[in-house]
Amino acid sequence: SSPHLVQVRERIRINGQPISKDLFNKYFWLVYNRLEETKDLVHANMPAYFRFLTIMAFHVFLQEKVDLAVVEVGIGGAYDCTNIIRAPVVCGVSSLGIDHTSILGDTMEKIAWQKGGIFKPGVPAFTVAQLERPLEVLRERAQERKVSWWQGCGFGVPNGRRLSLLSPQCPLYLCPELDEFEEGCQALELGLAGAHQRSNAALALQLARTWLQRRGCQGKAGGWGWAVRPHCGCQGLSGVPVPPGLGELKEVPPSTELAGKPVPLAPTFRPTDAMIQGLRDTEWLGRTQMLSHGPVTWYLDGAHTTSSIQACVRWFRQATLNQDKLHDGSEVRVLVFNATGDRDTAALLKLLLPCHFDYAVFCPNFTEVSVANNADQQNFNVTLENALTRCLENQRTWIRLLEEKGGQDPWLPAPLR
Repeated sequence: SSPHLVQVRERIRINGQPISKDLFNKYFWLVYNRLEETKDLVHANMPAYFRFLTIMAFHVFLQEKVDLAVVEVGIGGAYDCTNIIRAPVVCGVSSLGIDHTSILGDTMEKIAWQKGGIFKPGVPAFTVAQLERPLEVLRERAQERKVSWWQGCGFGVPNGRRLSLLSPQCPLYLCPELDEFEEGCQALELGLAGAHQRSNAALALQLARTWLQRRGCQGKAGGWGWAVRPHCGCQGLSGVPVPPGLGELKEVPPSTELAGKPVPLAPTFRPTDAMIQGLRDTEWLGRTQMLSHGPVTWYLDGAHTTSSIQACVRWFRQATLNQDKLHDGSEVRVLVFNATGDRDTAALLKLLLPCHFDYAVFCPNFTEVSVANNADQQNFNVTLENALTRCLENQRTWIRLLEEKGGQDPWLPAPLR
């Protein structure tokens, strides 16, 4: 995954934990030296930062013999170096947002085209609720990859078996809302706060279930969990009984729309105990995270697109509302803001106005000026001077937004609430 929060080792994790310093050092030099040894006139330079780490991550996973690897693209998908994987077990596209416009394009449709570049023939793909046109683009990209449309109450096809004599077939499915997984059973508790994490959880459930099925794994008593809606106990194409909740797939013409959606809706199922625990235990530092230090409560989030900032604001307002009920006293709200890349910070800052901050601090993305003190935080594409200039621009933008809103003079002390 990327980017890292504090140390580069966070990008390569095994069993949820960053690899150790010793392991990182070992594999870094193994990969570096091998690339040095194989240089030629055509490949005279080292891969760029992210490409090198991607190569290294693959090498780590292979050498450490992991059971499965969850690989997040760096930027986009179609031309991302992680897209070198020819036959993933399953693919997922989460909620789309406007970001990296200089590379991916300045519309949701262009970004959806890039994201859909990870689809592969014969590989199931899932996405969550999207705007109508970007969802159409994902469907079109799936068709370009010879992805066929299938519906049913499950994926009752034996591992490795083709569904067509012409080409391997696979579905592109739209994930149901998480609420539908909770019908008839307990509410699912998420380790990550925020309503927007529910769609991520629904996607994770579908990806996990599909991986288990395609790898031939079974849970307790041969179960996969039980289908909530619909339920059918049919046979697969080979005549072998399908585990409970996994039904026969039926082909649907690409032009068919189900429930007004251009992408078929994936079946719901009852999550296994392990899935429920996984959702509950999931944590990701710097994502809707709360930290208390004495009288100060920090609300941390890495939102950097308009949609993610909106989700962050909803989470922050709800979280502070809950905190206000616990504490009866004055408070001061301080915004600490940083943005990198070519992002439209004016648009992002405007979305933060409803949080009613009393003060705002704009800082660079450096914790240390000296490279020797913290090499993991260095960005050699941006100088400290450029970063500080960006901070000044953000400050001026914030003052302008407050003036346009008719709010308090940002240079006057804020009254205690």
